[in-house]
Amino acid sequence: MSSRVRASGKRREVRRNAIDASEIEDSSCHSDGASLHYEGSLTVSSDLAELVELREFEKILVGNLSNGERFETYVIYGESQKSLIELNGATAHLGKIGDRITIMNFGSYSAEEAARQQPRILVLDEKNRVARQEGIEPSLKVVGE
Repeated sequence: MSSRVRASGKRREVRRNAIDASEIEDSSCHSDGASLHYEGSLTVSSDLAELVELREFEKILVGNLSNGERFETYVIYGESQKSLIELNGATAHLGKIGDRITIMNFGSYSAEEAARQQPRILVLDEKNRVARQEGIEPSLKVVGE
């Protein structure tokens, strides 16, 4: 049941946060660059972002697997087909070129929606080419296949 009865007799919808439609994961996604003088964000090649339904200017959580840093920022699209992942502005101080990072976004769902929600996961290699994927249709060609 996605709603509860309050003491006042009114129903309130219960929302659950879950990993949303996208996660770009690393062993995988490597920072290609850093732009210290940009106002902020994470640049992701638009084709990679669209595969996992990351929207431009969407809030994301980034985990740097190389140094343990975690930070929130937003996505800006970079040039398609360039396999670009770049830290900008203040976030550029939280990683360096070649760091392995995980990019996550989250959605708010009813209990029923959360039970059905399946994340789209894209794992990239050291050149930010697709190495593994889950929940993305149609399936992409994986490096080495």
